[in-house]
Amino acid sequence: MDGPAQDFHWESAGDWFSDQGIWFLVTLAVAVVAYILLRILAPRVVSWVVIKTKPGRTEKDRKELSHTTTQLFLWFGTLLILTATVFTVLPRFGVDLSPVGETVVDWLGSHGVRIAIIIAIAVVVHQILKRLIHKVVETHIYGRRRRISEEQRKRAGTLSHFLTQFAVIVIWVIAGFMILSEVGVNIGPLLAGAGVIGIGIGFGAQSLVKDVLSGLFIIIENQYRKGDVVMVAGIAGIVEEVNIRRTVLRDLDGIVHVVPNGEIKVASNYTKEFSRVNLNISVAYGEDLDHAIKVINRVGQEMAGEEYWSEALLQPPQVLRVDKLGDSGIDIKILGDTKPIRQWEVMGELRKRIKKAFDKEGIEIPWPHTKVYFGDEPKQLPEGVARAVGKKPKTVKEEGPPGKAPRRKTRIKVLPPEEEEGEGES
Repeated sequence: MDGPAQDFHWESAGDWFSDQGIWFLVTLAVAVVAYILLRILAPRVVSWVVIKTKPGRTEKDRKELSHTTTQLFLWFGTLLILTATVFTVLPRFGVDLSPVGETVVDWLGSHGVRIAIIIAIAVVVHQILKRLIHKVVETHIYGRRRRISEEQRKRAGTLSHFLTQFAVIVIWVIAGFMILSEVGVNIGPLLAGAGVIGIGIGFGAQSLVKDVLSGLFIIIENQYRKGDVVMVAGIAGIVEEVNIRRTVLRDLDGIVHVVPNGEIKVASNYTKEFSRVNLNISVAYGEDLDHAIKVINRVGQEMAGEEYWSEALLQPPQVLRVDKLGDSGIDIKILGDTKPIRQWEVMGELRKRIKKAFDKEGIEIPWPHTKVYFGDEPKQLPEGVARAVGKKPKTVKEEGPPGKAPRRKTRIKVLPPEEEEGEGES
């Protein structure tokens, strides 16, 4: 009985496999090995190149740049491997790719070379402008100063980043239009359409235009920079990125907030030029205020005299005034100036030292407490009023703070009215 297996020429298939099939398998094996080597070597080579060419970048920036560059290399490498495999395998199946190859070679010889030149020029101009902008900004901001402050470094970094981004956009937009022209696309209608689209976007995307304009003023007016601690749109945090469209903040919990610049009505900068220590310390009503103030000022001067803290302090923390007569104590306000972003570190150390100094000097820091009476308790009067009405002060025992012995305190209580002498005598 005849069947499909009898119509198939096994000898021809064997001849084809021995003649072409082995090369087909070898080609696939070479392609697989090339892809595996690309996946293994590309990240290592890119990381080594980034470390050598970008030594000043942080570890985080180097990792991000290495990851992006590696992905680009993998995409282009994979595309080249697939193209080479296709052009090698298809002729084994009798497909004539010579016309395609000739067309590709002709196109690459004319337009391809020009496109490569355009891309190379764009890359070179990008690198030159990036370095030139950095130098010009540093020269303008630093001037001829020998000592450069952290404030000036932040300002130069933010402005350089913004101008470099703007230059990159302009360069690659121009390069993109030139490449489209080489591919055969008529860019005249595109430019005209871009103008019409721009007008439409201006009306339809007013929030985006608002974000861009607000970002320009933030950067030009130097309202805040990368590394500052600010509060914008009701969110406080350290500025991780600022550009013409958005501001990226990270708060103390590590949460990243992305704030469109158009939403920023008021920007509060906690670390511009200098920061300030501003805190209140309470002492009990029974303490000598002059003595407590001397102790606080002495602690501030001792901190300013130490090498580590003198580097952070611009003005030693000192008592400004008696700020408030509170419910359970007297608040003393302390002020001092520090270098940007160092105020919280200084305030923490200052609180610790004041607590130790008060314990050593026997100065009481008040704490809220409540007295509970059972039954009817006579009304209390101040000592002066009680003596004025001829009542005796009554000494009672009051519990002290935890860990301290009870102390005796004089409290004035009005005793029940006494009968006047001679009253009721006939």
